[in-house]
Amino acid sequence: MKTRVALLNEMGLSTPYKDSQPLSIETVELDEPKENEVMIKIRAAGLCHSDLSVINGSRPRPMPMALGHEAAGEVVEIGPGVEDFKEGDHVVCVFIPSCGHCIPCREGRPALCENGAASNSRGEMLEGGRRFKGNDETINHHLGVSGFADYAVVSTNSIVKVDDEIPFENVAIFGCAVITGIGAVINTAEIRSGSTVAVVGLGGIGLSAILGAKLAGASQIIALDINQDKFELAEKLGATATFDSSADDVEAQVKALIDGGVDFAFETAGATPAMDVAYKITKRGGSTVTTGLPDPDHKFSIPHVTLAAEERTVKGSYVGSCVPSRDIPKFVDLYKQGRLDVDALLSGTLSLEDINEGFDRLDRGEVARLIVTMD
Repeated sequence: MKTRVALLNEMGLSTPYKDSQPLSIETVELDEPKENEVMIKIRAAGLCHSDLSVINGSRPRPMPMALGHEAAGEVVEIGPGVEDFKEGDHVVCVFIPSCGHCIPCREGRPALCENGAASNSRGEMLEGGRRFKGNDETINHHLGVSGFADYAVVSTNSIVKVDDEIPFENVAIFGCAVITGIGAVINTAEIRSGSTVAVVGLGGIGLSAILGAKLAGASQIIALDINQDKFELAEKLGATATFDSSADDVEAQVKALIDGGVDFAFETAGATPAMDVAYKITKRGGSTVTTGLPDPDHKFSIPHVTLAAEERTVKGSYVGSCVPSRDIPKFVDLYKQGRLDVDALLSGTLSLEDINEGFDRLDRGEVARLIVTMD
């Protein structure tokens, strides 16, 4: 069948994207779902920095690529061997499919699936190959999803069934921003009630981390960003103090508020300067956790002696160390109970045709989550 997709043919085009138009809206062929795959009609998809990092070239991927990974939609066709999903199911896409067979999967850590990571790097489906074709060339998939499209074929290991009473534009961000940010706090750091927390970087993931810290009972939640326009929303979501992370004396400011620094600092910007700030404001014996995905060539350095002499911990968190089939329904239930103000993360909606302008707004740091709606 034919479907529209937002196609990236070349990375690293200059900003503003409204002018350079890195994403072109093209009609391509979409194959039928193969074994253990389904076709979904995409209803909503979030604009995330993981998409932006492919556009600007800091996360190299094979071209051309149908972009988008944070999406929600409705199952419209079932492939052979599919038993857990049926037509009409509402689903959220997850950007790392889990094979269930590799060592991390067998250890209960599907976010680290080796086969899923390899297929994502190749721009292929977990089951192998690609399902998009256009102009006699094969089009690569983005993280097994390619959600900036009217329709997509995805592995059943890339989707989680969700409540059909929640609007698609609200539930879409559970597949990336929510599970990554909240998961980093709840699963990776396992913060304790009464802990002091700092979040450096107030995009969709950082703001979700604030929600997670509030949910976990943090006594103080410090929000830091280079853009002070984000502080009001951070405070609405639970931040108890805000600081400009680019200030020369930001470490002193934080430690004047919390003697010695915070128990847990989360870097969610994917920028080395943000990670540097997060480490410096973490107390002796504390933990610094990063969810960021910076350019692979960027290096982060610390005084080696502090790891032992101060019993410091530095941890990475990918997909919030989540088990998506377990955690997404759990977080959705908390949202329905009014305990996670996920709606406050939504900065507005736009059409697929306006997606380049949307990425300009994301690049300028003006928004938390913009949602492309296909209807």
